[in-house]
Amino acid sequence: MAKRTHLRDLGCIACDELEQVGAGKEGWLVEKPSFLTALEPNSLALARTSLVLILSWNNDSFSSSPPIKIRPSLSSAVEGEITAIQWLIFDDLRVLALGTSNGYLLIYSIHADLIHKQMIHPQRILGLRVRGSNGNFTQDTSSQEVCAVMPGAIARFEGSVIQDLLQRCLQESQAHHPWGQKFQKKESEGSRNSFGTLPYQLWNVNKLGPCADAAITGIMPPPLMELQSSQRYYCAVTIGEDAVISAFRLSEDRSRSLVGAILSKVVPVTFSTIASFSRMFWLSDQASTRKPEVKTQPFAKASPITCLKDHPRKGEKLTLSPSGTLAAVTDSLGRILLLDTRALVVVRLWKGYRDACCLFMEMLVGTNGSSSSSSYYEQSKSDYCLCLAIHAPRKGIVEVWKMRTGPRLVTIQCAKGSKILQPTPRLESSSSTSSSAYIPLEVFLLNGDSGRISVLNRYLT
Repeated sequence: MAKRTHLRDLGCIACDELEQVGAGKEGWLVEKPSFLTALEPNSLALARTSLVLILSWNNDSFSSSPPIKIRPSLSSAVEGEITAIQWLIFDDLRVLALGTSNGYLLIYSIHADLIHKQMIHPQRILGLRVRGSNGNFTQDTSSQEVCAVMPGAIARFEGSVIQDLLQRCLQESQAHHPWGQKFQKKESEGSRNSFGTLPYQLWNVNKLGPCADAAITGIMPPPLMELQSSQRYYCAVTIGEDAVISAFRLSEDRSRSLVGAILSKVVPVTFSTIASFSRMFWLSDQASTRKPEVKTQPFAKASPITCLKDHPRKGEKLTLSPSGTLAAVTDSLGRILLLDTRALVVVRLWKGYRDACCLFMEMLVGTNGSSSSSSYYEQSKSDYCLCLAIHAPRKGIVEVWKMRTGPRLVTIQCAKGSKILQPTPRLESSSSTSSSAYIPLEVFLLNGDSGRISVLNRYLT
């Protein structure tokens, strides 16, 4: 009987260039918190401080595709260092987004050319989250978004707005000059974005303490006794030291409540009056020597809904399901909490998983490899069941559990120094067609010491 395997090998990313980002020592991939990774179906981006490497694999022929290096022109006093990385994948575009320690968003092409640079908020960007269609073409494109998570704030960009900007950049560059000539000059000169800034929404979510991670789970109904309007409300879940889990209602409009309406009228007038008087007594030469400061966007309304405080427990990592209805939270006591983001209640708990990492995936349960690859039948979303992959590095295993209350389906042994990854969801435009089959959510396993990358099989017999 052939040995059952739950991993399918894809290739190897080992190369000499990995030493430039700190590779070479055993456990280098997981021991350094400053080491960042972002995966898309055929490429892996690795970043650390001020360097990004884009590595590809294709049937083990890694030598045919040399790594691409991105060295952003970062100033420690202005942009800071790279603290977040994420792919942005559209219909015909593939770019890399970087977040910095001083709150800047940088977007680069796959040819290492700077496309866009924008200040979001003067705080460290902890992560960039993408919520896309994942092959589900019936999903509303307005719910596709890119979020920047900071210790005290969360910013939301519409996916369609980012795509429009990239399309304008691409069209102009193709009409006048190559991508490299224009965008390299634009970065070196430090000029403003010639294609304008990306509009976004910004909320303050540190009312219950600073957060270590956060996510917008989806649209939620408006609160009672609020003025009726066409504005949407979002639900945000945060985790941190003071409050293990917190939930907020985010409003698109800064003046949704009566108090907000009064403040929006009184505060600007009061501030303008004080400023006009202060100019009369302020020396003009002091004002002229000051450098112009970057104006930050004001916060929209964020109302706390509930929180879970359980000292000394601290929330560490947050993982969101594709639909946003479930969230897996790891804490400092080695527990994993499964949160229902609609009811805002914990529906499941795992113990004994210190330093764990969780990712949601979709599997075909009760099928075999031959039937799942049959050309006579294409699986749809209803054929898959939602599961949670838990990587326990101290145990050296990856477990897959069926959601919400199902059993453990499989246990996979993995080498020390391994890390589970997941490709970034695609951001589909309104003009996309459902010509391709449904793309299930998969989990990849990267062995940092050997450089081998594999994918967890989506079927179980």
